[in-house]
Amino acid sequence: MAPLRNTGGAIVAAAISMAAILTYLLQNPRPKYYYSVGKFLSSKKKKSRNGGLIDAIGNTPLIRINSLSEATGCEILAKAEFLNPGGSVKDRVAVKIIEEALDSGELVRGGVVTEGSAGSTAISLATVAPAYGCKCHVVIPDDAAIEKAQILEALGATVERVRPVSITHKDHFVNIARRRAKEAKELALKQTKIDQLDAEDSEKTSNHILQGDQSVFPDDCKGGFFADQFENLANFRAHYEGTGPEIWEQTSGELDAFVAAAGTGGTVAGVSLFLQEKNPKIKSFLVDPPGSGLFNKVTRGVMYTHEEAEGRRLKNPFDTITEGVGINRLTKNFMMAKLDGAFRCTDMEAIEMSR
Repeated sequence: MAPLRNTGGAIVAAAISMAAILTYLLQNPRPKYYYSVGKFLSSKKKKSRNGGLIDAIGNTPLIRINSLSEATGCEILAKAEFLNPGGSVKDRVAVKIIEEALDSGELVRGGVVTEGSAGSTAISLATVAPAYGCKCHVVIPDDAAIEKAQILEALGATVERVRPVSITHKDHFVNIARRRAKEAKELALKQTKIDQLDAEDSEKTSNHILQGDQSVFPDDCKGGFFADQFENLANFRAHYEGTGPEIWEQTSGELDAFVAAAGTGGTVAGVSLFLQEKNPKIKSFLVDPPGSGLFNKVTRGVMYTHEEAEGRRLKNPFDTITEGVGINRLTKNFMMAKLDGAFRCTDMEAIEMSR
């Protein structure tokens, strides 16, 4: 794709190192102080959901990147998702996933939310779950930094470290997390049946059903729910109903383009679809790191990257310093995206842009 020129409309800027970057070109120039105060940077206070921690999630400001704005002649803004309590955009996703699960009855207070993640989603779930009276169980590969496990445990989550294997293997950490949720449900069901019997029969049944079982969950577990961040469309909805409307409001709709990288695809999908529905002229672009096939999927319609070529396939095609973005399969969340194009981004470009 040829680079876009500034024709009085939008210029696309890309940076993997931030959750999202927006290009915003004012039709009527305003004094520079306008960009540091007022409605441009913050949206209206959200309606209280349950008070406390949850109300602190979202409604993050747009921060003007002065160096890039002055260099390009347009307004380049970054959505400051690092200001969420858990430190990332995934706090929004964790809230939406848990609230929808509670509303549907798939999760109840006292239940456990499971996920296979060594990144931001795990931290967000561990941060948010206690606010809803739930527990969090995270499964991570044992080659992940020990500090990640320590952070999760400090937040109250239980952490299960397993050997790293292919996603197609039954013991991949994501597949184990899915299995753990099922085990928690079965444990809760067994306990319910036991509670319904009289004391004598309960003891016999307990010895019969639970003898030899080794569960990672306590006997008083109220069930389990697998968050499934890649395929659970609550991820997409968190941004379609939250992040996208915030950006639209904060820019008063005077927005030219939205740019983001994708892992699960929830952010880029939810925001791009919302903005396009508000104004079809707004362009949305993906930025893809080395080893990911999404760039070719968007630009050529084929999920492919040269690292996947015959004879060149690597054990880990994602040989990149970027974390949490890039993937070689289409998720349900990403398929909701409305994109106008994509850009490749090297590690060096990401490093330079971050500084």
